[in-house]
Amino acid sequence: QVHLAESGGDLVQPGGSLRLSCAASGFTLDDYAIHWFRRAPGKEREGVSCAGPFGDIHYADSVKGRFTISRDNAKSMVYLQMNSLKPEDTAVYYCATGRGTSCLGGYGSWGRGTQVTVSS
Repeated sequence: QVHLAESGGDLVQPGGSLRLSCAASGFTLDDYAIHWFRRAPGKEREGVSCAGPFGDIHYADSVKGRFTISRDNAKSMVYLQMNSLKPEDTAVYYCATGRGTSCLGGYGSWGRGTQVTVSS
């Protein structure tokens, strides 16, 4: 059974950094692209980043240059390093499998999310 567990969310000041972690179990990480998406109150779900198993990486324009996705297939972990955080980054962040190895095609399963709040 696919299980994804996000952690690392916190309250941080503007300009600060956080690293989110996603622990994957119940499947082989190598077989899937892994996404990070976020949902802020009153806003639509927004794809943040994706890392495929063959090295392809994608970022939303809103986070490009500030966020870095990485994956450790051996440890079944995916990370999202977030730097230069802005108040508009405030959201619940989710990690999700893709529907295969491609970052295209939407999400398969996702976890319960971790809250990131950027505020002074």
